[in-house]
Order: sequence, then structure tokens, then C-alpha cells
Amino acid sequence: MILNSDGVDYFCSMQHAFSYEKKKVIQALRYHFVQRPEVRVLVILVNVFAIVAAVLFYTKKIRPEPFLLGSFIWIMMMASFWYLLPNSIYKRAATFKDSFTIYFNQYGVRLENEKGEMQWEWQKFSRFFESPHFFHLYFDAKSFFLVPKDGMTDTFRHELRAMLNSKISK
Repeated sequence: MILNSDGVDYFCSMQHAFSYEKKKVIQALRYHFVQRPEVRVLVILVNVFAIVAAVLFYTKKIRPEPFLLGSFIWIMMMASFWYLLPNSIYKRAATFKDSFTIYFNQYGVRLENEKGEMQWEWQKFSRFFESPHFFHLYFDAKSFFLVPKDGMTDTFRHELRAMLNSKISK
């Protein structure tokens, strides 16, 4: 707990208690992967390769193997980003099985549960984005924390969005 000289807790302004739902976390992890620039480039390249191979195969310029290879690569890539990676991350991370209370205010963020607490000043966050069920708070390109929107009122969500926009540079 951070107290000012008057003994006032800096982190009492906005609080949200939550736990995670597996299905929504898996979807949020998919959003995380799709947001990655290297994944976007890879998807574009594989799609271009698959389309070119399909056109060349249709015009009988190539044999079916390159077309089948392109299709196989595309299917494997989508399966890995859509199923394998999100599920493996969910299974490995104990965080998604805990319940938390998170506090937001003008000075930073505090996260706590029965095991302990962690505090971050706003400068520790590099960026954030919002998906349908979560706010994704990024520390760096690969480290982030998911804040579920479940249980948030529309007013709370709007105020939190405004706070994140003002405190975290995009």
C-alpha cells in the first residue's frame, strides 16, 4: 500500500475484483498473437504463397505439391495461433486460475490476491489495447496482463478506458 503524507491510500480510486474464464482467456490470447507484427507479416506471406500456388496450379503451371504444401502450411499456422499456442499458455500460467482485485488511480496500478500484491507505476506499461472481453496491459512486447471486463459497469469501463488512454502512451 502506498500512502501519502496524510496517510491516504493512493490506490483507492477504482477497484475491480475478478477471476478468469478459460474460454475468454483463450480468445484474448488469440487477439494477442494477431496483434503481433511478425505474426501479421507471416500470415500475409503464407496467404500470398497459397493464393499464388492456387492460381498457378489452376492454370496448370505447377504440379499439385506446391499448392498442397501452401495449404498445409496455412492450416498448420492457423492451428498453432488459434489453438495450440493459446491453450499451451493457458495451461502453463497459474495466474489464470487465481482471483484478483485490481486498483487503478492516477499514480499506478495495484494487483492483489490471497498470495500477495504487486504495484506498478504507469510508466512501467508500454501500451494497452482493448479486446471484446479484456483490457490488455503490456509491460513490453511479450509481457502483459489481462484485466477482464466481466463485472465492470459501463461507467467503470468508460472511466478505466479514459484513464488508460491518458496514462499509457500508445
